Amino acid sequence: MAEFDGIKEAHNKIPLGWMIFFVGVIVWLVWYIVSYTPQISGWSQYKVFEEEMEAASGVKEEAAQENPYEYSAAAVKEGKALYVSNCSVCHGADLKGGVGPDLTGSLKYGDEDREMFVTVADGRPGGMPAFRQQLGTERIWKVLAYVDSVRERGERP
Repeated sequence: MAEFDGIKEAHNKIPLGWMIFFVGVIVWLVWYIVSYTPQISGWSQYKVFEEEMEAASGVKEEAAQENPYEYSAAAVKEGKALYVSNCSVCHGADLKGGVGPDLTGSLKYGDEDREMFVTVADGRPGGMPAFRQQLGTERIWKVLAYVDSVRERGERP
């Protein structure tokens, strides 16, 4: 026991509970740093965000290679109305072009259903805007059902 200016000091041990808490906090801190430092663990909030956005965009439901509405008369009719309100400004009421290209002939980015879907949904450089947010998956497929009905069956718009 040390004495200084008449005050006696004794060596008091830290209580066991505080020691366990202190060691626990240090262990947790080391685990947290190792787990969430990208240079150590590879984890990144950006990766999590990108995965969530991909899941939310409906990529899996759009994986269809063929138009599910191609032979539905009601879908073609709805697709025509959507085409007139969203597409005819650039592609013309008769699909023969104008500002945008002629849709009755061969298409630059592909004539298959899946290729046309990607073009409408995600847009293309040089003028074709993306319509995924505006129309959504089902309505894009319905517009393409209308376009296909005009292209393949030779129906009048």
